[in-house]
Amino acid sequence: MKPFTYERATDALSAVKAVAETPGAKFLAGGTNLLDLMKLEIERPPHLVDVGRLPFAGIEETPEGGLRIGGAMTNSRLATHPKVRERYPVLARAILSGASGQLRNKATTAGNLLQRTRCDYFYDTTKPCNKRQPGSGCSALGGPHHYGAIFGATEACIATHTSDMAVALTALDARVETLTPSGERRSIKVEDLHRLPGDTPHIETDLAPGELITAVVVPPPPEGGQVYRKARDRASYAHGLAMVAVAGGRVAWGAVAHKPWRASRMEAALAQGASPTEAAQAELDAAQKDERTSFRVTLVGRLAAAATEEANNGRGA
Repeated sequence: MKPFTYERATDALSAVKAVAETPGAKFLAGGTNLLDLMKLEIERPPHLVDVGRLPFAGIEETPEGGLRIGGAMTNSRLATHPKVRERYPVLARAILSGASGQLRNKATTAGNLLQRTRCDYFYDTTKPCNKRQPGSGCSALGGPHHYGAIFGATEACIATHTSDMAVALTALDARVETLTPSGERRSIKVEDLHRLPGDTPHIETDLAPGELITAVVVPPPPEGGQVYRKARDRASYAHGLAMVAVAGGRVAWGAVAHKPWRASRMEAALAQGASPTEAAQAELDAAQKDERTSFRVTLVGRLAAAATEEANNGRGA
């Protein structure tokens, strides 16, 4: 691990200014992803600003009937909160489907959204990776893998986003609230927060340097069932092969793209009366696949159809 300096933030605005004014600086909260990457020298921040003790760990009702979730709230507290379990079971189930109990006790809401890919080639510093070193190439393109993206991939990157929570929040039409170094506040849809790789896969979100996620706002619960389904190589602590969140008439997929994937074609087909299987196929008609990932195209289609059937039958998450 490379040497770095550390400070504990006392207020949000000074924290965002400190990160914005120090090239390469990072926010630290739970640290469950960042510290691992620092140990591997994938991340080499010269300065860490600890925001874990700022007053962003609560949850409150919004005037519209939704919830405002603090960016520093831990995944464990969020998944077990009575209002989340009762009104947003898809979110609770998604969070409990990720990582392990120990990690969920430390991981934060904002950190979960901003975690980096679990691509094996990203973690292997002996291999070229455009996310680690822009312009070096994508080793996954020619190497063995079965986690590659089936939507939105480019020659620059075929990695997938790994957050279960982000998939559920996308289906719930949630937004993040942020604070910029200039003191302005922004509201961004979760489905618009992350970027597809294009030619710059190292730029993963539309956040400006130093911009801090302070909260996630979830609108009132949608009408209809809520379901979260995940398929993976083993029952726990494993990257997803496919994730599906259904919340009313909205559907989002995970582990299929560089960002949580809003299945808008599937939603449109369902609205027109298509069966869940037919609707899932409408989304999959645009999928990118090769001999290594074609099984996941079939897998996510079946998972999406089953989750939609379950939601339509009102059996919940």
